[in-house]
Amino acid sequence: MDLKRLLLGSRETIAGTVYGTIVVLATVTAGATAYEHKLWELAGIAAVTVLLLWIAHVYSHGLGESLAVERRLTADELGAIAVRELSVPLAAVLPIAAIVLGALGVFRDATALWIAVGIGVATLTVQGLRYARLERLSAWGTLVTLSINLALGLAIVGLKVIVAH
Repeated sequence: MDLKRLLLGSRETIAGTVYGTIVVLATVTAGATAYEHKLWELAGIAAVTVLLLWIAHVYSHGLGESLAVERRLTADELGAIAVRELSVPLAAVLPIAAIVLGALGVFRDATALWIAVGIGVATLTVQGLRYARLERLSAWGTLVTLSINLALGLAIVGLKVIVAH
């Protein structure tokens, strides 16, 4: 699997990439004010939050599939779900990397947080475009899909602005 597909997703992973991006954006936004000068802690909180939600995501999918096939899943089947849903935590890699770069002093703290949010919004935009292209949506359908994805991202950006002031 190449790095672009790993970090930005594929046809099979669009849902997980969008979900993981929203989770990391929400976590970063919620913690931005309290942890602006504690970026290592914020990066850790974001990483742990995304990983815990990924585990819950895998578990809940496992329960659903177990009920669908009317038996307990094997370890291999559960492992396959975990691999299939890796897009959830992988979506957090680039935003968290921006925060870590801020913690290392490469960027000012506030700049690192805005870069992380910008990466998340860009990821949501790319996923909306990818979905529209794969589904061969009309120009109108593409616009609607992009609007929904951007509305999610921009709502989180708005929350960040409100919480910070």
